[in-house]
Amino acid sequence: MVFAAKLRRVSELTPDQMRASDADRERVAQVLHNALSEGRITVNELEERLSTVYAAKTLGELKPVTADLPSAAAAVEPATTRALGYPDQRIGGHPGSPVSIGVLSGAVRKGSWVLPPQHNSFAFWGGTEIDLRQARFADKHSTITAVAIMGGIQITVPDDVNVDVTGIGLMGGFVLEDKSGAPPAPPTAPTVKVNGLAFWGGVVVYRKPAQRSEPPQIEGA
Repeated sequence: MVFAAKLRRVSELTPDQMRASDADRERVAQVLHNALSEGRITVNELEERLSTVYAAKTLGELKPVTADLPSAAAAVEPATTRALGYPDQRIGGHPGSPVSIGVLSGAVRKGSWVLPPQHNSFAFWGGTEIDLRQARFADKHSTITAVAIMGGIQITVPDDVNVDVTGIGLMGGFVLEDKSGAPPAPPTAPTVKVNGLAFWGGVVVYRKPAQRSEPPQIEGA
């Protein structure tokens, strides 16, 4: 009964009442240092606000520190939504093309597009490239079926998305290369499963740092 009561009290907490992490405090501190370099606050104001930041115990206590600065929302909200397990804002939208085919040629899917729940990629004596670093996801769970026959398929997944690679390589390679060095994405993030076959060809899935801040660029084939 006592444990259930504690759980009930936690579920009733507002976002501002949630405990702040070291990462939350450092993110706000960085905003303050940037504000100093831009001439928005003085050195004395910086020192005073940093004292408040490092003494803060909740996310609500961090908000007033940057309330009068342009980057205030970016300082707290991303960490807040992830910590509270809110739905990922990239999920949803009208699905894009369900196929990418490169036969004696190439096909590219990158930039601002929406990955459908099922996308089929086929390369025969050609290649296809799928880049999800600036993409949205029609559903939380998506599957890319990649078949490369004497061709190549390259799939790039951002490190803030979960990826599961289960393809088969026959006289070829079907591999995942993690170039991000980042920990697994949170459970609320989109999940992409990559399966299929590489026969005398290759399917390579790269996990790289996200590039959400870059302007979208659209290419299609």
